[in-house]
Amino acid sequence: LKRARINPREIRALWFGTESKPYAVKPSATVIAEAIGATPDLDAADFEFACKAGTEALQAAIGFVGSGMAKYAMAIGADTSQGRPGDHLEFTASAGGAAYIVGEKTSDTVAYFEGSYSYVTDTPDFWRRQHEHYPRHGNRFTGEPAYFHQIINAAKGLMEELDYSPSDFDYAVFHQPNVKFPLTVAKILGIPKEKVLPGLLSGIIGNTYSGATLVGISAVLDIAKPEDRILWVSFGSGAGSDAFSLVVQDAIEEKRDLAPRTMDYVNRKKYIDYALYAKHRGKYIM
Repeated sequence: LKRARINPREIRALWFGTESKPYAVKPSATVIAEAIGATPDLDAADFEFACKAGTEALQAAIGFVGSGMAKYAMAIGADTSQGRPGDHLEFTASAGGAAYIVGEKTSDTVAYFEGSYSYVTDTPDFWRRQHEHYPRHGNRFTGEPAYFHQIINAAKGLMEELDYSPSDFDYAVFHQPNVKFPLTVAKILGIPKEKVLPGLLSGIIGNTYSGATLVGISAVLDIAKPEDRILWVSFGSGAGSDAFSLVVQDAIEEKRDLAPRTMDYVNRKKYIDYALYAKHRGKYIM
C-alpha cells in the first residue's frame, strides 16, 4: 500500500492464497481486508492450490482488473509451512508471504504482465486430508513427475505463446522448495544461474509454500532496472504451475524505497533452537 500510494477503499477485491489458513470455515481474506481498512465495499476470498495458491489469487486479480470489474485488486500468497516432526519437510518449512496490488497499466505502475500460461495435471504428489495436521508426500515422486514436469512445461508454454526464448529474460524466479530444484529447472531451460540467484531465497528463509515465488519476485523487484523482463513460474502440488512474464517500468526507481526491501526483513532475524521452534508451533503435545 505504501508503494502503490492508493486509498485502501479503492481496492475492490482481496484474494488470499494459502494452505495453512487458521479456519476451515471462515475466510482469512476478510480479516486482512478489515485490518488494512479496505472494507466493506470489496470482494474477498481465500484461494487454495497447495503452494501455487498465491499465483491463483494473482491470476484472478489480473482477470478482475482486466475485465473492468475493479480498479485495484490485492493478491496475497502466504503460509506457515507445515511439516511432520522428523519429516524432511521440516528442514525447509518456514513462514512468509508477499502481497501485490494489481491495477491498470500506467506510467505509475512498477511493472506489468505481458502474459501468463497455466499447466495442470492430476498428479497426487503431496496432500493433506481433512482433520490431519501435517501433509503427506510421495518423496522423490514430488520431483520428476510433479515439480519439474509442471514448471518446465508452463515455462515453455509461456515462451511459446509470447515467442520468447530464455535469453529474453533478465531474471527468473521458480517455486523454491529448496535451492537445488530451481537451479535444476534453470539448467534444463538454458537459463544461467546468475539470473535465478537474486530471487532464490529458500536457502536463507526456507520454503514459504504459497509465498515462495511471490517473495522471490519481491526480492528481484528490489534490484531490477526499468525494462528488465522477469520469468516467474510457481508450482502447486496436485499439480500445476502458473507462468508469467513481468516487465519492469520506470516507476520502480521512485517506488521501491517507499517501504522496506525484502532483504531488510530477511536480515531482521533472531535465531532460535529446535526446541523453542517446536514449542511455538505446538509440534509435540503430551
